Amino acid sequence: MKTLKFLLFIGFVGFSFYSFNRFEQEEWVIPEKYVTMKNPTYVTKKNLAIGKALYTKHCKPCHGKTGVGDGPKGIEFDSDIGDFSSKEFQAESEGTIFYKSYIGRDDMPNYEKKIPDPMNMWFIVNYMRTLGK
Repeated sequence: MKTLKFLLFIGFVGFSFYSFNRFEQEEWVIPEKYVTMKNPTYVTKKNLAIGKALYTKHCKPCHGKTGVGDGPKGIEFDSDIGDFSSKEFQAESEGTIFYKSYIGRDDMPNYEKKIPDPMNMWFIVNYMRTLGK
């Protein structure tokens, strides 16, 4: 009986530890060249429209219309997929946002093949900046 209680206790502790830690994410490690990278595009109505169209196609299913992570696919993830309207996100350098969005990691897929022209990703970055306003 003591063995059973002990095993149940150990199982409960292990499950609790797993439950609390599965939402904890590692910090992104962004290469310095991306942190300091400058956006080569201009923010114009045309470029924002292109960025919005690309965002709608590639990003909205997970990140949602307003970028808060409430898209139909996004709510399925255990990880935090970000809130583009947050002050923390908006404070990131454009190169950092580009890297996270284009190169990706873990649940965030790599978009180098789906969006082969990096300029289009920069248009998405421009559009993502508008979600914080």
